[in-house]
Parts: sequence; structure tokens; C-alpha cells
Amino acid sequence: MKLFYNPASPFVRKVLVTAIECQLDNKISKQPLALTPVSPSDTLNADNPLGKIPALVLDDGSTLMDSRVICEYLNDQGRGSLFPADSTRWQTLRWQSIADGMCDAAVAVRYETFVRPQEHQWEQWINNQKDKYRRALVVLENEAAEIGNKIDIGTLSIAIALDYIDFRYADESWRDNFPALSAWHQTISSRDSLAQTIPKDL
Repeated sequence: MKLFYNPASPFVRKVLVTAIECQLDNKISKQPLALTPVSPSDTLNADNPLGKIPALVLDDGSTLMDSRVICEYLNDQGRGSLFPADSTRWQTLRWQSIADGMCDAAVAVRYETFVRPQEHQWEQWINNQKDKYRRALVVLENEAAEIGNKIDIGTLSIAIALDYIDFRYADESWRDNFPALSAWHQTISSRDSLAQTIPKDL
């Protein structure tokens, strides 16, 4: 399998973490790409018409896109336990959705402030995007005890979202206001799959 990736992307990281958790990382070759909405890749577009990463090219030549789909595929192939089949499944997927939404907002701000010329940047839009992940932090702080020591696609996604905020917006200092979530994050961050995939620029 071949993965189009960038180590800075939280969505790519979720795929990498899942691959490690399911012991499939040694079966995936990685093709690095530096992408922005205004600098597409013809190579990627040939396999993923949406031009987005992550994109996983399977051995039969077909391509899976969207981190949620790719992660579930890897979990299935590796007979993992990241997607519960019991009644906890919906809470797990809910946490994944919250975390993915945080990343969507944080990545959008990155594009607005890093790619768009400064004279065209929209401050109110930037603040509204940041407010999305700030509100999510409040929810997760209140649910930190329930999150507990669970290891699934939801909790791993939350850890990845928090790391991305640290990576791009260290000045948020979110730990000061969310002590329970901070303590949880410190514990889960020692997990090998997360420690191996700390975000960095290509």
C-alpha cells in the first residue's frame, strides 16, 4: 500500500497512528507531499481526484480517501479494536467527530494565516474558526473522566487534535484552563503510536 502524506497533517497522522496500532505500518510506503489549496499535486490528483491527503493506494490500484475511511479499513485489515462493535461505538465515533472538527477548524486557520496574503485575511472568520476548537475543549474537559484510559479511534483522535493545536497555536496555552484534559493528554501521549508520529513540517 502507498500513502500520500505530510507529517504536519493531523488527518494523515491519524492514519499513521492507526497503522501502528494495527501493526500494518511496515506494509505502507509513504509518498511525501507539500500541499496547499493553491498548490495541488498532479501525482496525487491522478490517484485521488479530490486532491487531498491522506490518500491510500491499495495493492489493487484503487484508492481510499478521507482519514475516517482509511482508518476503518486499516483497523479491519489488521483486526484491530479501534472501532468498537458494541454500544460504545457511537461515543467513540462522536469523539472522533469532535476531534476531526477541531482539526478542520485549526487547519482552516492555518491556511488563512499562512497561505492567504495578509491583506486579504479575514480576522473575524479566523476567530470564529478558533472558537470552534475552543468550545470543543470545554466539552472534552467535562468528559475527561469518561474518556479515561480508553484506546480507540475517538480517544486517539482527541490526542491528535490537541497535539495539532500545540503544534500550530502554542500560544493558546489550553492546558491552563483544562486541567483534567491536560492530565489525560499527558498520559496518552506516551503511547508508542503517538510518540512516533509527533507532527512536524515536511
